[in-house]
Amino acid sequence: MREALTEPELEAAWREQLRLTNYGIARVERLDGNVGLVDLRSVTDAAVGGRAIAAAMELVSQAHALIVDLRKNRGGAPDGATFWTSYFVPDGETHIHSVYSGATGRTRQYWSHSWLPGERYLDRPVYLLTSGTTFSGGEEICDNLKAQGRAVLIGETTRGGAHPTEVLPITPTFEITVPVARSINPVTGGNWEGVGVEPDVPVPAAEAFDVAYRQALQHVLATSTSPTVLAEARSALS
Repeated sequence: MREALTEPELEAAWREQLRLTNYGIARVERLDGNVGLVDLRSVTDAAVGGRAIAAAMELVSQAHALIVDLRKNRGGAPDGATFWTSYFVPDGETHIHSVYSGATGRTRQYWSHSWLPGERYLDRPVYLLTSGTTFSGGEEICDNLKAQGRAVLIGETTRGGAHPTEVLPITPTFEITVPVARSINPVTGGNWEGVGVEPDVPVPAAEAFDVAYRQALQHVLATSTSPTVLAEARSALS
């Protein structure tokens, strides 16, 4: 049996996987009624996927409301979750997240980015779609934005994985992950380990998009002055 992959081999394989999955961004779309949709399947470190994240946010920057679909999101990097979250807060003065390391006894704080490529998405509603599959970094985005009062969560309680892990490769096709740290939300003082993040609007995951889109369209009808956008929203609702 071959030995486990070396660190450079693991890094190369991981980066290739990220590239081929578009850094976790499965779809970006403008829906009728000028509602933005981002289907986010994983949370890539900002240093690796920042350009793709910025491109996605640029494409939805003019939307009247935004839906971020995290129902198939299996997690990723805390730094990436901070980068995504930063688009929805006004400046670099928001303490978003902390991680306590069991090995060092130190706590690292994650703050919103003071500068971002592209526009922030502010003063408009954000809807996060969740499921029992939503995990880890995907849950962190949910927890971050819920604690900041910046998004409405629609769907199911998430899976409940808040503790960062270390990957220990055993063979080229087998690895184990071991929790080595603890996430801390600076607003609540806790995290979602074992309990998940509860939605604001609990519905089966399969129905979450329809509920969110309906709420988004109702917001558009109440706020937009564009005849074209209003006509799209009325048609979509009907």
